[in-house]
Amino acid sequence: MATVHLRIGDLVWGKLGRYPPWPGKVVSPPKDLKKPRGKKCHFVKFFGTEDHAWIKVEQLKPYHPHKEEMIKINKGKRFQQAVDAVEDFLKKKEKQGGKEQSSEGKGLMNGSEGKGLMYGSEGKGLMYGSEGKGLMYGSEGRGLMYGSIQHVCTRLWSGTLDAPVKMTVVFVVFVWSVQDTRSTSIQAADSTAINGSITPTDKRIGFLGLGLMGSGIVSNLLKMGHVVTVWNRTVEKCDLFIQEGARLGRTPAEVVSMCDITFSCVSDPKAARDLVLGPSGVLQGIRPGKCYVEMSTVDPETITELSQVISSRGGRFLEAPVAGSQQVSNEGMLVILAAGDRTVYEDCSSCFQAMGKTSFFLGEVGNAARMMLILNMVQGSFMATIAEGLTLAQATGQSQHTFLDILSQGQMASTFVDQKCQNILQGNFKPDYYLKHIQKDLRLAISMGDTANHPTPMAAAANEVYKRAKALDQSDNDMSAVYRAYIH
Repeated sequence: MATVHLRIGDLVWGKLGRYPPWPGKVVSPPKDLKKPRGKKCHFVKFFGTEDHAWIKVEQLKPYHPHKEEMIKINKGKRFQQAVDAVEDFLKKKEKQGGKEQSSEGKGLMNGSEGKGLMYGSEGKGLMYGSEGKGLMYGSEGRGLMYGSIQHVCTRLWSGTLDAPVKMTVVFVVFVWSVQDTRSTSIQAADSTAINGSITPTDKRIGFLGLGLMGSGIVSNLLKMGHVVTVWNRTVEKCDLFIQEGARLGRTPAEVVSMCDITFSCVSDPKAARDLVLGPSGVLQGIRPGKCYVEMSTVDPETITELSQVISSRGGRFLEAPVAGSQQVSNEGMLVILAAGDRTVYEDCSSCFQAMGKTSFFLGEVGNAARMMLILNMVQGSFMATIAEGLTLAQATGQSQHTFLDILSQGQMASTFVDQKCQNILQGNFKPDYYLKHIQKDLRLAISMGDTANHPTPMAAAANEVYKRAKALDQSDNDMSAVYRAYIH
C-alpha cells in the first residue's frame, strides 16, 4: 500500500500482518501505550472487531477512494459486517452535522513520514515525525528524544475541524542529528509479511488450550476462515470463540475424533502428557490418519514420547512450538518451529500462515523442541541482564529513563528491549509471556545442556534470579517482573 498522510479521525483501510485490508479509523492511542520506536505508523481502531493496533503507514489507504476496490476483493461475512459498521458510523456523523466530539479531536497531527507534528490528545506533549527522525516531548513533560534529521518544518492540515482548530498554526522545529541504528531483526520481521488473503484449508481443525498464546492463535485461525473446534480445561474461556464461530469439544478425545488436524498449546511437559495420555485424552481419539500438532514448549524427551504414542495408533505427528508472546500471537506474527512428519507440516500451511509470519521445518522430531529451548534460554537470560542493568543504574545514581534512551539508540535496540523496559519503568507487569514459563524453559534448557555435556553457566545464573522472582510471587506476572528479584 502507498504511503498516505493521515490525521486522527480519518477513516482508512488498514492491513495488519497477513490479514486482508480492514476498515478502521485513526484514533489517539491510550496514554500508557507507547508508539513503537523506529516505525512510521498510526494507531487504528478497526470496525466490526473493535481491535486496536499500531499500523505502519505503508499498510494504510484512505477509506473512500478505495472502498469499491476493497469490497470487490473481500467477500466474507465478518468483513461485510465491518463495512456496515462504517456506514452506520458515517450516517450518525452526518446527522450530527459532520462533527465528532471526542478526545480524539483534541490534537493535531500532520503527516506520517516523519514530516509532521502531533500534539498529544491530552495537551501534554509534542511528537514530531516517526522512525526516530524528529523530536518527541514526553507525554508527562519529562524529557526530549531527538532523532536523525537535519531540518524539519511542519505544515497545518486543513479540513473538517472545529473553528478553534482551524486557526493557522506553524511550528518550525530544529533538531540535531544522531545516528539512527535499528535492530536488523525488526527489519527482517517487517520484511516477512505477505500481502493478500489466505485460502483456508478444508480440513477440520481442532485446538486444545486457550491460554495467552492459544487464544491469539485460535482467533487468527477463525479470522482467516478456518473451521475450528476448541477445548479448554476452563470451559468458560471457550465462550468468546464460540461467539466468533468456533465449535465446542467436550473432551480432548472428542475434539481429535471430530477433526482432521488437532493442535495443542499448554503450559509444560506434564500438562502436555496429561492432555494426551490422561482420561478422555487425545490418544483415545486418535485413529489412522489423524494429525496431532504439539505447539507447547517442552523438552525433547516429552516430544519423542508423545510422537511415539500418537504414531502407535496410526496418527501423524508434528511438533510446532512458537516463538513470540501474547501480543505477537494476537497479531498473527509468531515464528513457528516445526519438526516431524513433513506431510503434516504441509497440510498445516494455511494454519501456519494465519498464526505466524514465518515457519521453519527442522527435520526429525525433537529438533524443534531443542531449538525452541535454546531461543528461550537466550531470551530469558537477556531479560534478566536487562533487569540487572536497570537496577544497577538506579543503585549508582543513574537515570533509568536515560539508560533506556541510550540503549534504544545502540546495536541492542529492539521492540523486545523497548517494551520490556517500558513495562518495568511503568510498573506494568501484565503477562505477555509468563515469568513461570520462561523459568521453566531455562530449567529445561539447562537440563538439555547437561544431557549434551555442554556448560550453560549464564542460563544457570539467570535461572536462579527467576527462581528468586517466583519466591516473591511473580510467577503469574510477565517475565519482565524478574526486575523485582533485584529490588527485594
